[in-house]
Amino acid sequence: MQHFRISFAVTAILMGLAGWWGYSHGGTTGLLQALWITAVLGVMEVSLSFDNAVVNASVLRHWNAFWQKLFLTVGILVAVFGMRLLFPLLIVSVATGLGLVEVWTMATTTPDIYSAHLTNAHAEVAAFGGAFLLLVFLSFLFHEGKQLHWLGWIERKVNQHGTDSLAVLLAVVAVFGCVALVPEAKKYNVLAAGVLGVAVYLAVGWIGELLEEDEPEQAAETAGGAGPNPGNVIASVARGSIGGFLYLEVLDASFSFDGVIGAFAITSDVVIIMLGLAIGAMFVRSLTVYLVHKGTLDEFVYLEHGAHYAIGILALIMLASVKYHVPEWFTGLSGVAFIAVSLWSSVRHRRLHG
Repeated sequence: MQHFRISFAVTAILMGLAGWWGYSHGGTTGLLQALWITAVLGVMEVSLSFDNAVVNASVLRHWNAFWQKLFLTVGILVAVFGMRLLFPLLIVSVATGLGLVEVWTMATTTPDIYSAHLTNAHAEVAAFGGAFLLLVFLSFLFHEGKQLHWLGWIERKVNQHGTDSLAVLLAVVAVFGCVALVPEAKKYNVLAAGVLGVAVYLAVGWIGELLEEDEPEQAAETAGGAGPNPGNVIASVARGSIGGFLYLEVLDASFSFDGVIGAFAITSDVVIIMLGLAIGAMFVRSLTVYLVHKGTLDEFVYLEHGAHYAIGILALIMLASVKYHVPEWFTGLSGVAFIAVSLWSSVRHRRLHG
């Protein structure tokens, strides 16, 4: 439990703030309602982001102590306040042309209008996040030298013929598929957002190569038992650097916005949403640390595979959501299902191979 002590302490503080906020707006009834909704949002965020924690751990376990501490200190501030509060405000600010202070006033005084603006920008954000997450999944699937193949000969064949160029090509094709789904007025914005998602992914890999701290031959093995490959984005972020830090923060942003949108189905109170999602983000970070320190990914060898397949499904869901509504429960359960099956496969693999 020592890995979760800080999360429990932060939870107590944030639940106290939620209770005070609810009491100040609705008395005892408001207090109880605020506490309940905050707890529900925290659990929802953890369930939606468990695969994010596994992928974070798969990258973080190869970093040195400095970059690990930076991710778990500065990174948590960015995740809690940047991605769960400031990021949605910036989206509405860009969409409406209003300043951040005005948007904050809108969010706290007229949350329905704020929610409508945020929902209206969903197609663009989904195209950006979907393209980025799809590349995360495809780069793992095509990663050169990956020795463990969860799906056997099917995955082996795909890995044999897949390249970084093919991953980018498929992501661009998926973006054009999104463009075909949206109304004419949104086509350009969705196209620009999807292309930006691809560009950010490639830029993060380039920055990771440019500012790499360690020589390639000194790098630890990367995902799936593959050796270092500086030309691959996974290899360039697997060693602690500013590129890897940015990679995990953008990955977190892609996960967090889906949670923010889903939270408005539960409550329109932006303060309660921020507090609840912040609690979830803290536990996701603690879970990441637990997985790294306990060597869970080495013990359950297919867990990382399951998390990446869950990310692949999430990417497709986000891309499809530019037109079709996909229930949040389905999104969360699909990720949990992949994690559960990968755990079972890992246990079976350990029994067979020792």
